[in-house]
Amino acid sequence: MALILDALIEILRKPTIGDIVSELILFAAPLWIAVFVGLVVGWAWKPRWATGLVGEEKGCSDDDHQMKPRANSYGCGLQLALPSLDSLRAQIPSYLTCLMPEQICEKGEKVVDLSPPHRVKKELAVNLDDLQNLSALVETTDGGPAWIRMMEKSTPTMSYQAWRRDPETSPPQYRTRSVFEDATPELVRDFFWDDEFRIKNKWDDMLLYQAPLEECLVTGTMIVHWVRKFPFFCSDREYTIGRRIWEVDGAYYCVTKGVPFPSLPRQNKPRRVDLYYSSWCIRSVESRRGDGQKTACEVLLFHYEDMGIPWELTKLGVRQGMWGCVKKVEPGLRAYQAARKSGEPLSRYAEIAQINTQISSVRLRSLGSISDTSEDIVDAEKENEKEKEKEKPWGSNLPKFLIVGGAVALACTLDRGLLTKAVIFGVARRFAKIGRKL
Repeated sequence: MALILDALIEILRKPTIGDIVSELILFAAPLWIAVFVGLVVGWAWKPRWATGLVGEEKGCSDDDHQMKPRANSYGCGLQLALPSLDSLRAQIPSYLTCLMPEQICEKGEKVVDLSPPHRVKKELAVNLDDLQNLSALVETTDGGPAWIRMMEKSTPTMSYQAWRRDPETSPPQYRTRSVFEDATPELVRDFFWDDEFRIKNKWDDMLLYQAPLEECLVTGTMIVHWVRKFPFFCSDREYTIGRRIWEVDGAYYCVTKGVPFPSLPRQNKPRRVDLYYSSWCIRSVESRRGDGQKTACEVLLFHYEDMGIPWELTKLGVRQGMWGCVKKVEPGLRAYQAARKSGEPLSRYAEIAQINTQISSVRLRSLGSISDTSEDIVDAEKENEKEKEKEKPWGSNLPKFLIVGGAVALACTLDRGLLTKAVIFGVARRFAKIGRKL
């Protein structure tokens, strides 16, 4: 040690800063080389038990703790902080192995679990707050902006109405009311929940892949994985959706929303949609035949998601393409109705859809709700006129086909959000009309 200090003092006596720095470099270089060589040699020669300290053993994440049985968590918890018992046994005298805890386990004695404590009760992906939120939307007591009427259409066995509103800090929100003649709420509930039938019947022809990720057989809560395909060379989108159904005095409140699922890592393709909300209230109503019988089923849908494109463009596309998409729902429902009448077995999704949490309307109101009422639903004619006035400068300054084509290209290249079917069909329809005029 004295020699090192003497060497440092001698270096510091150099007349210039440059000489001092150069001498220090020459002095420290052998020390750094020795450290580097020691690390390389030590790593190459490291004992087998050291692999446990650097996490060479895989599969010990929190997600694995949730998926594996309790008995398997002992080793996983120990590997994060201690060498494995088998590797230690290989490097110590055999006469000490009798002290290993494994020997104690074989005799039936208890071993202290050093792994992280597990939560006794896991929080559900969809909870009572979501029910309250949907109830407030149904009763128009959520305190949001006014709903603007967009359209009203009908077929001989279905009627449809749609509204929109524009929150200041979130995407446009949509409220629709569909009434299906000669359909029960239970059938419609199962129909919208049955992802297998969605793909089989292709009434939702953009659903490319579906798989259940988690399910609770007590509450009926599910987390599902969706991948949806898109035309115009847009990349596919994926969702991790939490959903659950409550039965409130014969009506079904069905909540589906985007939820995080860390054990399913993100990928570049398909791109994940984070902000997603689509929930229904399904209940029986009187038929429009006027016979006073509740043989029809009403579906109130509330939907919004982050589409990743300008909101004004989104509203334009939805306004043009919404009815074309909605018309495909009823044929799918009638096919589902016929399959059930023929005795076709229920899918796993339909079985889970029948596990509902029952709650009375009195109990639901007692839980509390937002007291501020939404403004009345207003007609959209004046609103549409204002929007058309905003859109006129676009056509006067640039050719329309450049605007629509650029919008599609922008929507296909942005790295976030979901370009919904309504937007795609709406923009495509507008583009086709322009093409015929040219």
